[in-house]
Amino acid sequence: MSDNYSFSSLSRAKSAAIDAGLREHMLRIYNRMTLGVLVTAVVAWFLSGSQELMQFFLGGPQMWLVMLAPLAIVFFGFNPAKVSSGTMKMMFLLLSVLYGISFSVIFVAYTGESIARTFFVAASMFAGLSLYGYTTKKDLSGMASFLIMGMIGLFVLSIINIFMESSMMGNVIAAAGIIVFGGLTAWDTQKMKEIYSPRMDPEIASRLSWLGALSLYIDFIAMFQYLIHFMGNRN
Repeated sequence: MSDNYSFSSLSRAKSAAIDAGLREHMLRIYNRMTLGVLVTAVVAWFLSGSQELMQFFLGGPQMWLVMLAPLAIVFFGFNPAKVSSGTMKMMFLLLSVLYGISFSVIFVAYTGESIARTFFVAASMFAGLSLYGYTTKKDLSGMASFLIMGMIGLFVLSIINIFMESSMMGNVIAAAGIIVFGGLTAWDTQKMKEIYSPRMDPEIASRLSWLGALSLYIDFIAMFQYLIHFMGNRN
């Protein structure tokens, strides 16, 4: 009886330690993701007030460098097996700045009130979907391939529509984007929860936190970008 009680107490203590470590791990991810969103918002707002700076970054062929550089950062700067936590932090902040430069056009094109309203809706959707991914017992990995293919398809169609300038295609892309990145928010959250281990080396845990922050950051700003297509009031 005493041995069973001791084993049960030890199991509960171990479970509590894991839960506390997991909460700390997820909180670190959310804090880092929030930092990225804040950097993007500040950069976008600052640049939107300067025609000279917007012309410098987005007024010519250099806009393609600003728009496509984040892809290079994601592919080459976020490998937890090879890149240190400090380097991943710098890459994440650089990516947040680059997205801020691109998003400066949103602050010019839409009213501040509609931007704030869209941000609130995007934040609410993100919170709900991330909470679902964290708490659900359903395995969401089955839809991962579909969502990733959808994300690639959205990217290709968005590039094509830059030249076609089709409003109908723009609406379809925006609607599909909300669905795809909403699903990715839930799946990414579940994936980050499942990958956590209390025995993980602190440096590796930090690297995975930056990787998780990047995933959720992209999910959030993509949802915001697609939502404002429908909710934004133009200046």
